[in-house]
Parts: sequence; structure tokens; C-alpha cells
Amino acid sequence: MRVSQLLTTTLREAPREAEERSHELLLRAGFIRQLTAGVYSYLPLGNRVLRNIMQIVREEMDRIGGQEVILPMLQPEEIWDQRPASGGPSRLELYGPVLFRLQDRKERAMVIAPTHEEVSALLAKEFLRSYRDLPQMLYQFQVKLRDEPRPRGGLLRVREFLMKDLYSFDADQAGLDRSFERVKGAYQAIFRRCGLDFLSVQADSGVIGGKESLEFVAITDAGEDTILKCDTCDYAANQEKAEFVRTALPEELALPLEEVHTPGCMAISDLVAYLNIPEAKTMKVVCYVASGRMVLVVVRGDLEVNEVKLTNTLNRAGVNATDLHLATPEELAREGIIAGYTSPLQKDEHILIIADTSLQQGNNFVAGANRVDYHVQHVNYPRDFRVDLWADIASAYDQATCTFCGGTLHAFRGCELGHIFKIGTRYAEMFDVSYLDAEGNARLIQMGSYGIGIGRLMALIVEQQHDDKGIIWPLQIAPYQIALLGLDLDKTGSIAEQLYADLTAAGLSVLFDDRAETAGVKFNDADLIGLSLRVVVSKRSLKNGGVELKWRARKESSIVPIAEAVQAIRDALQEKGSL
Repeated sequence: MRVSQLLTTTLREAPREAEERSHELLLRAGFIRQLTAGVYSYLPLGNRVLRNIMQIVREEMDRIGGQEVILPMLQPEEIWDQRPASGGPSRLELYGPVLFRLQDRKERAMVIAPTHEEVSALLAKEFLRSYRDLPQMLYQFQVKLRDEPRPRGGLLRVREFLMKDLYSFDADQAGLDRSFERVKGAYQAIFRRCGLDFLSVQADSGVIGGKESLEFVAITDAGEDTILKCDTCDYAANQEKAEFVRTALPEELALPLEEVHTPGCMAISDLVAYLNIPEAKTMKVVCYVASGRMVLVVVRGDLEVNEVKLTNTLNRAGVNATDLHLATPEELAREGIIAGYTSPLQKDEHILIIADTSLQQGNNFVAGANRVDYHVQHVNYPRDFRVDLWADIASAYDQATCTFCGGTLHAFRGCELGHIFKIGTRYAEMFDVSYLDAEGNARLIQMGSYGIGIGRLMALIVEQQHDDKGIIWPLQIAPYQIALLGLDLDKTGSIAEQLYADLTAAGLSVLFDDRAETAGVKFNDADLIGLSLRVVVSKRSLKNGGVELKWRARKESSIVPIAEAVQAIRDALQEKGSL
């Protein structure tokens, strides 16, 4: 491909809308363009990168027995409105406003699917009727749509995205475990081939469902997720899921309640400074509303409420938490709750009180007095307040103690690369997806779900592999193998043109910069675009004996004779495993 004919324009300056380094570089190098918030066009260079990533993914999915399909994006709403057999909200409710919904001309409610568990389960019901039909794996590449409230970071969080999703179907739990491990290995191979620094961590299963899931995380400061990893054992988890040991407090003699004047102490930091006590001796109360019911969430003052853990706790307790939100001033006023000074003391029975297990350690806490500028000292459970649900609802933090070995958890930023789930029989129960075993008994099929965001994967490669000049693509991912730069074209044009023709005829992919631009512009654009191998034809290189070869990630270069250039380039690429 000739740069003079390429549909792209490089930018010298970082666009104002660029938030992360990958966003900036992909815009500047001409890989993507934004249409509206969270919606991007992939230009020719970007599309070629996507295709290369997809080929790696396809090879690894095929290697473990996956069969590629294309499933419908437009789906009837009623299949999303099915409720789990064990109770709880439907996926229609769980996704809420994130789900794009519409009506067809016959006023039938439809959704634009962000994922395909329902449809794949219905296909399994039709085709997988006997134990002889199992196991099976179906996968696809498809554009998905989710109405994200806060798209950010370019391709890191978008509303329209290309995804690879795979669904496994097995006869029993042991089969699901085997499929899960096979896909886990395939994902590890994919991310290694993409040159990524990544980690697999325990994660919350969210709206997909299931009891167990693993998230593959790219280590990057651009990530939205906080990851906790133990320095002693192999435990690692997303903060949404992470377990930790609550710091023990000494048991004291329970003292009588005592109200104290605490003017202006609405925040824990103000309260502990005023009373000269540690944060761990206070109660932090956060007021939420779920399904119209006031929920008082109580944690120790040195901890933070984890809303994902809280949502899961509520759903398990039969409270639909799809609309969980911080209580508004109006909602607080209706319950007579004083913001900044509330506590679980003297609360009506209709108010649900959920407390973190940290409050089962220690006593004589300080809590709000339920009136402005006052707190109560020496608050103790169960003498002074009730708890409807005890649960792990606090966020793990850097330097916390590991539950499993007593080591220390360290926090770092990461971004999800892929997520794999053991769904079990959730969807089989919904749609009666069963098979006949060897004895002729009907049994529910066990499902797994496995996803990779292809566009986000592309962005995370850039986040991890760039320098101050631009992108450094891994050879298997780069849109072209070779950046051919023709300099001094009035003198070297025929040689550069012939080399371009010879390289192309040899089956190599080449981006030939044939523009009438200065050497500086061409070198800067080549570094910005980030192709792996740069080949320069110039008066200087010819004077030195041929053409110049330089790898993007290295400082040194070499000269090879014109007559040997094609073979030398092929040998260099072969050595890197690209041929």
C-alpha cells in the first residue's frame, strides 16, 4: 500500500479529546476517528490491526475445538425478560438502561444484544439432545452495543465495540471445568502472542451470572479496575471481588452510651480529628435505596463500601438491586435521616440494615446521634442496634492482609482484556436446555461464557507498547510488516519502486511512503504508526552500500545490498516468527 493513497492523516499534536496514551496515539497515527461519544470508525490501518488480532484469536479458538458462527444482534425482548429458576431479576432488569431497546414495525419489543447467552442456549436446546452431542463450543466475532453512561479512554470503554464471545456446552460440572481450563489456556496464548503483560484474577460474575469467573487484566495505569495481588501466595482478585482480613481491634469493657457534641463533623476525617480517635473506632453509614426501600449500609470507619459486593448481597437476599442508588436528599428526608449524622440506632423495621463483618470485631464504636452536630460514643452490637444482614461489603485495599495465607495484598491499576465464566445451568434452567444421558435420563446442560473485546485489546497493546515517538506494534499485530521509506525520490525513485514491487511479489505486506515529503516527516510518521521493520532507500543508504534496515524497537540499523534486500528482509521477518 502506498501512503499517498492511504485514507488517513497523521496529526502532529495530541487531540484535545484524547484521555489516555492509546487514545492519543491511535488518533494521531490515523487508526481511528470518533463519530460521537463512545463510537469510533476504524480507518484502514486500524481495520488491518483488528483483522490481525482476530486471526490470532480465531487460530486459538479453532485449536481448542471452537466452531465459528454468527448470531443475531437483534433479539426479541422476551428472551431477555426470563427470570432465573432460583429467583432474582431478569437480565432485562440487570442491564437496565445499558441495554439498547426498540420496537419493530409491529410494535414487538426488541433488544440489540450486548452478549449472546440466551440465543446460544436456544441453539443448544435445538441441536444438543444427547450426551453424544457434547461437549461443544461456539464462538463469533460481532459488533456489540451497550449504552455506557460514561464512555472514556478512546477504545477502553465504548458504546459500540467488536467482541469475540464463545459459549461452551458440557454434560456435567467436570466437563465444564475442562472446557473452562481449555479456554483459559487459549486466552493466555492469545495475550502472550499479542505481547501483553497480563494477569488472571478472580472477578465478580456480574450480569452474565454463574458462581465462578476469571478476568484477564492488562497491567496499566489507564485501567479503571483496582487489582489486589498477594505477595506471598498466588491469590489475585479484582477489588469488586477481593477478600481480605479485617484488622482486629481489642475487646474493651462495654461502656454506656454517651452523646457528644461534634460541631461540623459530618465526615469521618473531621470526626476522628475532633475526638482524637482512630478511624477504626467509628461507624460509617451510607444510605442507599433499592426497589424503593431504604438500605442503611454500615462499615467500620477505616473501610469503604463496595457497591458490587453490596448489590450481590441484596440480590441474594431477594431485594432487586438493579436500581440501587445513593439516597437523594428527598428520600432521606422522608425517613427522617440526617445526612452526616445518621447511624443504625433507633431505626424503623422497614429500613434494611446491612453491616460489614468488620463491625463484629471490636466494640465501643462512635456513631451518628441522628441529629445535627452530635455523635454517640460506646455503641455496641447487639445491645444498641440491630443488623438485618451481615456480609462482606467492604473494599479490599493496598497493604491489607490476605485471607488465604496472611501475606500482604498490593494494589495496582489494570484494565480488563477478557473475562471467562462458569455459568452452570442458569440458562439451561430458564429455557429447559437438556440432553439425554447414556441411561436415557434428561439432564441440564452446563454452560460457560468467554469474551474478549477486540478493540480494547488493540488499545491495550498500544498502552503497553509505545514510546515518546509513537506506537511499537508487535510484528504479528502490525497493520503492515514493513515500512518502506523512499527518500530523495528524484534520485532513488526507481530503486524504491522496484524494491516495493519485489517485496510485494514476495508476499510481504508493505506500507510504502512514496510522498513528496521531507525525510523528517517520513521518519516521524513511520515512528508514530509503529510498523515493526523500517526499510529506507535514500542517497545516503545507497552511498553506504544499499538499503537501511531498522527494527522499530531498536536503536541500531544495518545496511544490506540492494540485490540481497528482499532475502535479507525475509530472513529478518522469519527470525521474528512472522513468516
